[in-house]
Amino acid sequence: MAKSRKSRREATAASVAETVDGGLAELIPDPDRARAWTLLLDGAPQSHVDLDDPAFLSFEYQRRLGHVIDLVAPPGRPVRVVHLGGGALTLARYVAATRPRSTQQVVERDAPLVELVRRELPLDRNARIRVRSTDAREGLAKVPDGWADLVVADVFSGARTPAHLTSTEFLDEVRRALAPGGWYAANLADGPPLTHLRGQIATAAARYAELALVADPTVLRGRRFGNAVLVAADEPLPIPELTRRAASDPHPGRVEHGRALRDFTGGATPVTDASAVDSPAPPASVFT
Repeated sequence: MAKSRKSRREATAASVAETVDGGLAELIPDPDRARAWTLLLDGAPQSHVDLDDPAFLSFEYQRRLGHVIDLVAPPGRPVRVVHLGGGALTLARYVAATRPRSTQQVVERDAPLVELVRRELPLDRNARIRVRSTDAREGLAKVPDGWADLVVADVFSGARTPAHLTSTEFLDEVRRALAPGGWYAANLADGPPLTHLRGQIATAAARYAELALVADPTVLRGRRFGNAVLVAADEPLPIPELTRRAASDPHPGRVEHGRALRDFTGGATPVTDASAVDSPAPPASVFT
């Protein structure tokens, strides 16, 4: 039976809530920024958007992905980007603002969520952003060979990354879509004992020559659940500049690469479609 889709505005005519395929989507105004909003899905923060300043990235992991976007090509140069997972289209807006004339494809399965975001947080009319409402892997399969300079994977269903987006076969599809010299970046979430994160690093290492991982040091030490951004390419990555940017963030991150990152995997083996499972669910305390 199809889910009902009720839309309501709070008494203040500020917050917006609507039932979408992924649960209850809420747009909460940012009290510190006039036209900024936070998107929550079933109470879990998903995205933050400032309509007046789309180059502003509030969330820790989005800032780290923003650094990747900044470094994937010389400043201001238009790029072709595929976003797997859309949310409030924060990163697509960031690319459009910082790299005008870029061409982007967003794959977001939740069509009602896309409708809500487009209605309440409209995109710049000049932004060259195409949104497809389909499964991330199915949408990626429709991207022409060698089209993308960057593929960003930021897909969560019920706060977990679906299993079919964690395997070597999935990364084979990413490689097919990437242009020579292109980069892959993924937002990963895990907690102690970091089994999922180690497995994803091993999986990417089976397909790419160069890797870097950006995360809060406490996450890397397995002391708490959190996000880590994995970057993969076939050519050397700008590790010194990525390290500098991550360290200067409001919530400083650490960059692991090379031998230290290989050691971090602790003997984990690549994930295949046959062995893949969803990423672990975050503990309830993460969102309280």
